[in-house]
Amino acid sequence: MLSITPDQAVKTALSAARIGTYEAATQGNPNLPSALALYAWNAQVAAAMLAPLHLCEVVIRNAVSDAIALVYGPQWAWSAGFLQSLPNPAKGYNPRQDLLSARTGKTTVGKVIPELKFVFWQTLFTQRFDQRLWNPHLATVLPHLNGSQTTPQLRGLIYTELEQLRKLRNRIAHHEPIFKRNLADDLQKAHDLIAFRCPITASWMTSNQQAASLIASKPA
Repeated sequence: MLSITPDQAVKTALSAARIGTYEAATQGNPNLPSALALYAWNAQVAAAMLAPLHLCEVVIRNAVSDAIALVYGPQWAWSAGFLQSLPNPAKGYNPRQDLLSARTGKTTVGKVIPELKFVFWQTLFTQRFDQRLWNPHLATVLPHLNGSQTTPQLRGLIYTELEQLRKLRNRIAHHEPIFKRNLADDLQKAHDLIAFRCPITASWMTSNQQAASLIASKPA
């Protein structure tokens, strides 16, 4: 039986194709230990980024829930008017069906909110909701936005930043490489979105995360 090194054993267990991505990224130092060091760092920083993403999602979805409640009432998840306002496409992600599924068997909005997908909240930051939700209530639920910009500009900014973070979260969830991303910018986006709602909470998030130090320690 041929003996293999510990590094080769790890590569075999994780698959040559998967580790090959990291070997290609360490061309300046093309050896397996460097690739595995980058892989380990990628896994660690991915785990660390989940805490800021978690806090950002919770804060934003609570803000959106508050805005919906101002229009459709505290039990908005069962509002026929709100349900009809949601897109209902035949293909792709369907917010209306997401809400119907999320509220099945639930009796309170608080139980429905965590069942809805990240993309549900992002979808609400589109132009179709400006008239009812955002023109009257964006500054109410996100009071620390830049007052010099228009509501459509601010709503569009939030949508774009949520899209960036949603793609990051999806890559983390599927154990994909994130080492080529500007993770410092991702972390800043999470901070900024939280700060639109509550700067104190944004500062608290920064004080209770390990992502920044890991980002700074990326293997050369």
